[in-house]
Amino acid sequence: MIYVHVPRQGRIERVELAEGDSVPPETLWLDLFQPTIEEKKRIEDAYAVALPSHAEMREIEPSNRLYVDGPAIYMTATFIAHADDPNPTSDAITFILTGRRLITLRYTDPRPITTCAVRVAKQVPLAPSGVEILITLLESFVNRMADILEKISLDLDGLSQQIFQEKSNQRRRREGEARDLQVILKGLGRSEDITTTVRESLLSVTRLLRFLGQTLDTAAGWDGKDQKGRLRQLRSDIASLGEHATFESHKTNFLLDATLGMINIEQNRIIKIFSVAAVIFLPPTLVASMYGMNFQHMPELAWLFGYPWALGLMVVSAVLPYLYFRRKGWL
Repeated sequence: MIYVHVPRQGRIERVELAEGDSVPPETLWLDLFQPTIEEKKRIEDAYAVALPSHAEMREIEPSNRLYVDGPAIYMTATFIAHADDPNPTSDAITFILTGRRLITLRYTDPRPITTCAVRVAKQVPLAPSGVEILITLLESFVNRMADILEKISLDLDGLSQQIFQEKSNQRRRREGEARDLQVILKGLGRSEDITTTVRESLLSVTRLLRFLGQTLDTAAGWDGKDQKGRLRQLRSDIASLGEHATFESHKTNFLLDATLGMINIEQNRIIKIFSVAAVIFLPPTLVASMYGMNFQHMPELAWLFGYPWALGLMVVSAVLPYLYFRRKGWL
């Protein structure tokens, strides 16, 4: 699909380009979402650009992601998408500046694309350009990643309370704690996965901004003081978000260690219960085994109170270790 953003009547409209329709010459932003081979060929022929394949977009070498080819500036960065879904993803998006026009090539549908389209439509600058739209688009991505990190922070606070909260009900602790800790482990794993993806995206955008700033500084006739200030602000915001993401990653690792420690404590508690039970029932077993021997001369066999005596001896031999363990605080 090809979406074109065209200035009309004081605002920028987003229109899906139908098959066979020509691209309006006043188009400022062409958004290619999962384009077909024919659609890519149309754009390449119309603007004399070479659109990279999906595999080329995923390459991590800076020379394959950030370069200038003739009048066109090619920039590729990795962004997180669907962070609120059970299975968040990340994929590369390519930005191409050619003249005053911006071309985006993507195979994923992150929320900032729609957010930027709405923002651009409402806030049309006096002299709209592809650079202006690109900066607005990058600002939307950075704001989205900030929202994701804020949600991760809230999720980690909730998980921390679950890990370290006092259990008021002993039975609930014994029956539900192991299950709760498994849920917490899954939550921590998801948080760390999203945080790592956000950090990767922030690093990728930082490289893109550095390359964009250097390229525009050397471009003839470009003197966007306001745009330079916005680029500096973006780099500052990304640096702050990177520090915040690092903090959240450390917090996740701490909570993971604490959860594993809780699991070990719970396992040791269970092993202790079995050990104490084995020690308690060992003396009665010894008494029973003694009176279960088949010797001919055993005085208690002919004693009227022999059977109650054996039962009482087994009970006493079990109660005494139990009382001793309770007094020591082992139960």
